[in-house]
Amino acid sequence: MILQGDIRGCLTLGMAAILSAAWGVAGAAGPLHDVVVYGGSSAGIAAAVQVKRQGKSVIVLEPGRRIGGLTTGGLGYTDIGNKQVIGGVAREFYERIRRYYADPARWKWQAPDSYQTTGQSRTETTESAMWTFEPSAALRVMEDLVREHEVTVVYGQRLDRTGERPGRVSRGVRVEDGAILSITMASGETYAGKVFIDATYEGDLLAGAGVDYVVGREANAAFGETLNGVQTKNAVSHQFRPGVDPYVKPGDPASGLLPGIDPQGPGVEGSGDRRVQAYCYRMCLTDHPENRIPFEKPADYDPLQYELLLRNFEAGQDQLPWINRAMPNRKTDTNNGSGVSTDFIGGNYAYPEADDAERVRIAARHLAWQQGLMWTLANHDRVPEKIRNEVARWGMCRDEFVEGRGWQDQLYVREARRMVGAAVMTQHHCQGREHAQRSVGMAAYNMDSHNVQRYVDAAGHVRNEGDVQVPVKPYAIEMSAILPRREQCRNLVVPVCLSATHIAYGSIRMEPVFMVLGQSAASLAVDAIESRVPVQDVDYAALRRRLLADRQVLERQPQGAATAP
Repeated sequence: MILQGDIRGCLTLGMAAILSAAWGVAGAAGPLHDVVVYGGSSAGIAAAVQVKRQGKSVIVLEPGRRIGGLTTGGLGYTDIGNKQVIGGVAREFYERIRRYYADPARWKWQAPDSYQTTGQSRTETTESAMWTFEPSAALRVMEDLVREHEVTVVYGQRLDRTGERPGRVSRGVRVEDGAILSITMASGETYAGKVFIDATYEGDLLAGAGVDYVVGREANAAFGETLNGVQTKNAVSHQFRPGVDPYVKPGDPASGLLPGIDPQGPGVEGSGDRRVQAYCYRMCLTDHPENRIPFEKPADYDPLQYELLLRNFEAGQDQLPWINRAMPNRKTDTNNGSGVSTDFIGGNYAYPEADDAERVRIAARHLAWQQGLMWTLANHDRVPEKIRNEVARWGMCRDEFVEGRGWQDQLYVREARRMVGAAVMTQHHCQGREHAQRSVGMAAYNMDSHNVQRYVDAAGHVRNEGDVQVPVKPYAIEMSAILPRREQCRNLVVPVCLSATHIAYGSIRMEPVFMVLGQSAASLAVDAIESRVPVQDVDYAALRRRLLADRQVLERQPQGAATAP
């Protein structure tokens, strides 16, 4: 007889037959997987590959139609700072990218020797990796990894989030004795596993399992930080020109604020709130006439949405309001860059905890904003002519995201939920005042937050708030930061929505780091299964040996400080 008290997590019982007898899971839920990965992001795919390499079974449940998350969703200009800290499956991915482009057949729209970047492609002349790429190239490499390792990916599988509330278990997550037994999708499909990995950008599985999390910004006082909470003084980049009027009728507060200005802002400097840094779509554009789709005016175009953009030009903005990085084949990774740009500031506050239907609506509003923005920049007579002409020569790519006429489904969710784990990564780790004792990977990018809100300042003009960009040196990420507290869940690992403050997460939240943490999460999960212990009790010394053998980088390298691209 097996008593519930003898079951440590769901990890002390290794055989599907025993699980079936103890919990009645395996037979009802189909096959029992060693590891169930929810979310086919770059972290999720790296995790699945690592599980297979360690000889265990794994399934990836992807809510959408495409694996790879932002890595295949337009973010081809790899942000990391110091690439020497990227190892393992992550570095292998970028090495495969370079091999992909070594084939002359991959260069349809451009000769390879004519492609030049701003130094992001390679760190040194002997390096075997390439760090800039087209979305289609990244997808091909991801799909190759999945195929070669015989990873099962099931698309269109969204967790049943019915009854989801902070601290409560949702209908889609079956939890007993502090462990997840199985998860059920909105489709009705159920998947049983020994260990689960939440590799989503939203943290839906951790929330559904009743694990504590936070949304928004902590006050500086909470962890003795200086760059968290409301930041008006640091918000000097991506800022409005002085004197931009915030009212529908200039100079008339009674006419109301223009769209996107928060009437409650900005709040006390350094104080916490539940606002979330802005999202956007990372656009892949081209200027090749044969591959270009001109920017189109949305059917529901609302000119008032772009009044702040036009007033900012009239106040003296004379630069292109974007960051347009060159990718191979005369394509780009285009990101936010200016006081009014692709970031839909304030349009995402509800997103982290919204239900699936509301998230679809929020994403649609972001898409409409960005499509209208691009049409306005290319066509509106209040946009300076030199800017109109430059924007108009670009367009969406006919051969990328074909189903959306060049527009992708993957919203850039820069930050959503953040788990509250046994350890919390903070500004102090980023700046070297505290050090992780059990490293599972490294980060090296700026402490970076995009703007969070728009408000009216004391002079009666509109300003952005929340932008922070402070360089760091490479630092280690603590193992406990990717694990829930023991009393909340003993068989869940969270490599994406990990335990970190807002400002520390702004440094960690880079795609290569997510891949690194996905691989480490997988090795941790396999060690827990083989040792028959909760994930919190994995022997770190043994895990460390495994990670180092698999080319992970766990300690600061002697090359020194990282530099922000």
